[in-house]
Amino acid sequence: MPDMSVRQTIRKKISRYFEMLQSSGDPLKIGRRHKPDYWLLVLTIMLMLVGLIVIYSIGPALAITYGVSTNYFAYKQLIAVSLGLIGFLIATRVPLIWWKNTYKLLVAFAALTTLAAIVLPVNPNYPAHRWVRLGSFSFQSVDVVTLAVIIWIAGFLAMKIKQGLIKNTRAVFVPLAVSLVILGVIIVGVQSDLGSMGVIVAIMSAMAYVAGMPLKRLIIIFVIIMIGVVIAVVSSPYRLARVQTYLHPHSNCQGSSYQACQSLISVGSGGLVGLGLGKSVQAYGYVPEASNDSIFAIFAEKFGFVGGVILIGIFFMLFNHLKNVSERLEDDFLRLIVIGIFTWLSIQTLINIGSMLGLFPLKGITLPFISYGGTSIVFSTAAVGLVFQISRYTSLKPVEINNDTKKGKSNEDFGNRRRVRGAYHSNFGRRG
Repeated sequence: MPDMSVRQTIRKKISRYFEMLQSSGDPLKIGRRHKPDYWLLVLTIMLMLVGLIVIYSIGPALAITYGVSTNYFAYKQLIAVSLGLIGFLIATRVPLIWWKNTYKLLVAFAALTTLAAIVLPVNPNYPAHRWVRLGSFSFQSVDVVTLAVIIWIAGFLAMKIKQGLIKNTRAVFVPLAVSLVILGVIIVGVQSDLGSMGVIVAIMSAMAYVAGMPLKRLIIIFVIIMIGVVIAVVSSPYRLARVQTYLHPHSNCQGSSYQACQSLISVGSGGLVGLGLGKSVQAYGYVPEASNDSIFAIFAEKFGFVGGVILIGIFFMLFNHLKNVSERLEDDFLRLIVIGIFTWLSIQTLINIGSMLGLFPLKGITLPFISYGGTSIVFSTAAVGLVFQISRYTSLKPVEINNDTKKGKSNEDFGNRRRVRGAYHSNFGRRG
């Protein structure tokens, strides 16, 4: 009985806390609650199961390479998937108003984890300051930063939309540019993670564009970023080697082009239908990071062209459902969150698969829900869980707006066309 009274007291306090949040600040524009988009959960579980199957099947190869038990990586991946599902559940239960009114806590936590990753000792095998290591427990700080950036940018842009300042240079352009510089110095300069910074830049650009920032200013930001990328590549020998490897993938297959060549060999070895689950060759020490960055190459070796197309189709279905949710939201803040998560997962998937196929330079970016690693799975799955909850408040149809532009405006290239742009509506204002 005392335990029951304690639980009831805790529940009442939590309930009062969320009621206080609901009554404070700007309320969310949400309609009547309805059934969520269950396909988000189904497709996410399907992708995580694919990852579990692949990791389990290459367990013997990984055991030889790393000197661990055969099922070591499979067990760790199963734990990561379980934690991811817990994160999904938590994200579906935390009231949406909490994300809007207490986003500063998430930003502070991201800053704290980044500082910890920089200060704490690094692993000699992975000398970059990207991981927070506490004994046997470790996680990558950039995943926390990415989610925090999405929530912060969504709140910031939604506030500027409400104030009618979305096109104001000082109010919007300058803060975004300064934040990009700060993030670039930390993530690229200190943590040496150009790939993750590229994903964050894509997220912020997509959210700003959808919010209504003029295209000219986004192009200016893009040009500045490209100049910074060129400087970062030229000033770093290993980055320059990766670019040269991308341009000439078969020039030095025993040296700087080794991973690129082995990835293409792995993909090509799969043929039409693949070699089968237990017949992978490339996982036995040939493809570097077979369980992480190169897992799509291993998957293609096992399941072939047909399996690769099916996997990409599952990803496409998930992204399409994320897009559909964003098109049917009335609230600016929630819409921008979904756009940020959609961009995060889709760009990361595009870069990972594209680099394995030789379409992009190799980057240390995981394949969402599939690559081995707890941090990526937990935060990606929690992000989808947040969209799952948001999908309970969508309208029946996308908002149809008239994007007609006045003569002489800078965006007249869009033409006088009516288009369904569910990602934004008339409240976002017209571009100019």
